[in-house]
Amino acid sequence: MPGPGSAFKRLLDEQAPLLAPGVFDGLSAAMVRRAGFHAVYASGGAIARSLGLPDLGLVGMAEMAARLAQIVESAGLPVLADADTGHGTALHVRRTVRSFEAAGIAGLHIEDQGFPKRCGHLAGKSLIDAAEMADKIKAAVDARRDDDFLIAARSDAIAVEGFDKALERAASYREAGADILFLEAPETPRQIAEIPRRLTGPVMINMFRGGRTPFTPTAELGALGYRLVIVPSDLQRAVIRCLGEVLEALARDGDSSAVAELLCPLPERDVVVEQDDWLDFAGRFGG
Repeated sequence: MPGPGSAFKRLLDEQAPLLAPGVFDGLSAAMVRRAGFHAVYASGGAIARSLGLPDLGLVGMAEMAARLAQIVESAGLPVLADADTGHGTALHVRRTVRSFEAAGIAGLHIEDQGFPKRCGHLAGKSLIDAAEMADKIKAAVDARRDDDFLIAARSDAIAVEGFDKALERAASYREAGADILFLEAPETPRQIAEIPRRLTGPVMINMFRGGRTPFTPTAELGALGYRLVIVPSDLQRAVIRCLGEVLEALARDGDSSAVAELLCPLPERDVVVEQDDWLDFAGRFGG
């Protein structure tokens, strides 16, 4: 039976581009599926924040793999995961790939940042040597059990070494075996347009409002040649805003009447997690 990587590759071929919202837990993954999307992006930054931590590489590989398994089960869709730096050296990359693949995801991306890593749109990033990163990509390719498990190479070099050097790095990562290239945080419309033109093979981009990258609509990105568009934190940013407004009302008024429009109807809350299906199962099997 074809694995999740094969399904993800088929989507990349069929959709121009494939849009993958960023999720951080089982609930957000289930809602993406119910909204009719075909793929999911497991955002490392969003998962870290869901644990009350900043996006600084503080979430361990085992913690991340456990969360990914929950996301895969709830999403029922191919999942591409953020593997940060691969959680260390080439040895750590090997274990990360095998653990993440066992969790059921379709693929992952590894970045060329040093420690401590940072959100791609923050200042103060550092890089490892390009040759060391190429070895990490080779290690990831060697470690996967399914040849269709996607290995994406992310470079954060635009902000550190400049655009041309970032392109050089990305090309070397392709030679090392990366299936998809990901140049994080392009800073101008020209850079956005140049990336798919100057690199061979599939490329992806991170797109959201408020970051270093000029906002560009998905259809336009597809026309430029991007095969995958991830939207890492929009869902979580919406949750943070809504949680804040409800908590403000509770603190001020003692109840949430003033923001009732933000609350989903009670039955809808249980529909999202398919409660009736679980109760029907219990009824059929005496659970």
